[in-house]
Amino acid sequence: MKIDAHQHFWKYTPQEYGWISEEMSVIRRDFLPPDLQPELKKAGFDGSVAVQAPQTEEETHFLLDLADHYSFIKGVVGWIDLQAANVEERLSVFARHPKLCGIRHVVQAEPDDHFLLKPAFKKGVSLLEKFKLTYDILIYPKQLPAAIEFVATFPRQKFVLDHIAKPFIKDHITEPWDTNIRRLAAHENVYCKLSGMVTEANWKQWKKSDFTPYLETVLEAFGPNRLMIGSDWPVCKVAGEYSQVMQLVQEFISTLSTDEQARILGRNAIGFYGLKV
Repeated sequence: MKIDAHQHFWKYTPQEYGWISEEMSVIRRDFLPPDLQPELKKAGFDGSVAVQAPQTEEETHFLLDLADHYSFIKGVVGWIDLQAANVEERLSVFARHPKLCGIRHVVQAEPDDHFLLKPAFKKGVSLLEKFKLTYDILIYPKQLPAAIEFVATFPRQKFVLDHIAKPFIKDHITEPWDTNIRRLAAHENVYCKLSGMVTEANWKQWKKSDFTPYLETVLEAFGPNRLMIGSDWPVCKVAGEYSQVMQLVQEFISTLSTDEQARILGRNAIGFYGLKV
């Protein structure tokens, strides 16, 4: 079974999605399951993991409700306030839903590069294992040093790095991203999503070779047992169509064994998130 491990849904409003700039106007509209389903089918994928965008509990309810109505949504990575005093109570409420598989916070937007190390945030993360929930790490390269220290604190917590930490693909810069990715990958409880890369490249003029150094690094660092493919749809549409984005990764891993490819294209996501397929 092939699983897209990272995509979004939304009902667009300028207030809620202020980060969608004028040059990203192609995604200034609603994107819902009937929009994604034919794209998945055309690309040969069987299901997906829907990931939060706005940081509200309403967003988590919205995604879980969609997952209840569309069986191809195999899991949801939602948001709750991990720094809240009542975080354990909120986790207990949401964890009852069989399709809630993980939690994410948009750390890349935090002005403090060491946000992940805040005591209140770490306290919230420390509770995720109890509820069998994973954590998606969304950061920029400058936040990798804090992420390395962060994951070391929780050796039994399952983490996955979103979008290979958004390296500077457009400018062909690999360091210190490369060194820090390898340090992060040394922690075996950390996985990595091959996602969100085209939007870090030149949106209009990227070519496949632009991604090769970055893909080679994460493949060497994490190995085929800790990588999973993700589209980052519909955000990816600013730089490429769904099938293009998925084909990019599939072509790169085509020299791996059939078993290794199957892991990256679905089996790792199923195991990591505990998806019921």
